Amino acid sequence: MRTMGAFVAQVLAVMVILGANTNAGDQAVMITLPARAIPADVGANGSMVVGAFRGGLGGFYWMPTTGVVYVGGDGASSVSRDGKTIVGTASDSRKVSQAAIWQRSAEWKLLGSVVPNALPCDTLLSSGYGVSADGKVIVGLAWNGCQFARAFRWEESTGMVDLGSTVPDRGSRANGVSGNGRVVVGWQEHALGYRQGARWVDGRQTIFTGPADIVGEAFAATTDGSTIVGQSCRFGDPQDQSAWSWTATGGVVCLPPPRLRLPLVYTGAAYTVSDDGRVIAGAQSFGLESEAVIWIDRVPSYLKDYLRAHGVPSAFEGWVNTGGVFGMSRDGRVLVGSGAGPTDFTGYVVILPPLGDAQ
Repeated sequence: MRTMGAFVAQVLAVMVILGANTNAGDQAVMITLPARAIPADVGANGSMVVGAFRGGLGGFYWMPTTGVVYVGGDGASSVSRDGKTIVGTASDSRKVSQAAIWQRSAEWKLLGSVVPNALPCDTLLSSGYGVSADGKVIVGLAWNGCQFARAFRWEESTGMVDLGSTVPDRGSRANGVSGNGRVVVGWQEHALGYRQGARWVDGRQTIFTGPADIVGEAFAATTDGSTIVGQSCRFGDPQDQSAWSWTATGGVVCLPPPRLRLPLVYTGAAYTVSDDGRVIAGAQSFGLESEAVIWIDRVPSYLKDYLRAHGVPSAFEGWVNTGGVFGMSRDGRVLVGSGAGPTDFTGYVVILPPLGDAQ
């Protein structure tokens, strides 16, 4: 497996061949992905990006040495640490979408739902959202008709297991899983219909609480599940645009945005986190109006501003907005996201410079 340094060197070499100004060393790098390729996650020490083509044209992976490679299915949402297992959705012979696994030189493996002979909701039977570091544990959302939506955890020995709902007649969903596969994170629907951040440890659910009691859904966890991140730290407060992070020792801590944006309905979301918890990334958004945000040692910056201050002076020049960051390498150096580019929604890969010692 390549080291992070080897990957950065490879990317820089490819960019030199393409005539790009790399500003190697302690400067950031930004790579724009080909048209319609929208990334969702990054694995293999940051060297493999996975995602979906805009317009429902299937999934892909991208590497600096291969460019975009089509993998079919409906789209890819996550990739294992070694890059060998891609998770997403694929359609069966009835054109019904199911959570699925793709491995090189193989067809998509469909995972079904949490009960035999489950009914789809419209054309959805299940969706895969997250994968453990070794590719053995898959999590996501399963349906049995449109009134039944449940978080699931899948592995070969158990099949797809319903993680349940602690609120009668309400749904749940798994957005991600810790690298070791033990901690599943996502949301549990409240009796009033809003989504509360939740985690399942060895199948047992806990609801997150914060400064205003309710916090929004959780999206990602570190390898051991000791740090978890999510959106809407003070749920229901229109003047709060903070995301949140949680640790076992400190509980929920609000992550404020770089600045308050108007109107006061923007949502702060943390979608991904490095294994040491120092780098967190996500977005500050209001519908399609969204700006990517990174927090380094809990200090917020707009990604565009950070890149322009660290060696990429033309970062996002001509873009409508920078969207959000949705995936990150475990060391926090490689980020993937998408935004509204000059002519269409566009994917990007960012390599951050070394952070130095924590403050």
